[in-house]
Amino acid sequence: MIDYQIQPNTRRCFVTGRDLRPGEKFYSVLLDENGHLVRRDYSADAWHGAPGGAVGFWAGKVPPPSDENKRPRIDDEMLLECFGRLEGQSDPSRVNFRYVVALLLMRRKRLKFDSAREEGGCEVLRLRDARTGAQHDVINPGLTDDEMASVQEEVLKVLGWE
Repeated sequence: MIDYQIQPNTRRCFVTGRDLRPGEKFYSVLLDENGHLVRRDYSADAWHGAPGGAVGFWAGKVPPPSDENKRPRIDDEMLLECFGRLEGQSDPSRVNFRYVVALLLMRRKRLKFDSAREEGGCEVLRLRDARTGAQHDVINPGLTDDEMASVQEEVLKVLGWE
């Protein structure tokens, strides 16, 4: 089973080490470091764009103390960007991650199922963007229930929704 070791939002700027304050805008980046997906958070002052090799990045605001226990709103555009950046990847952990993000986008009705086919011994789903009509092929890695739960948990952690 694939196990991602990604830390949740630290609420601390990676560059300056300063704590991020409630209401403050921040940026998060998902990087591949030695085969592991790693999240880095940046204050707006320290943000100079995503570093080279970033898998994805997004912006957010540190919630006020009263909103600490609420789940952040899911940003479909950010999910689509992450999904697109993982296209064509062959590393099994990235294939799994992309598949789970695709399922989340289907659940949110942003991607629609068009068809499925067998290719090289794998099922490949053809999905369509509900807004743009763009088509995407997604490999179904055939995850077990336990593997699916593990990848889902990691997707939520990486995106800061857990």
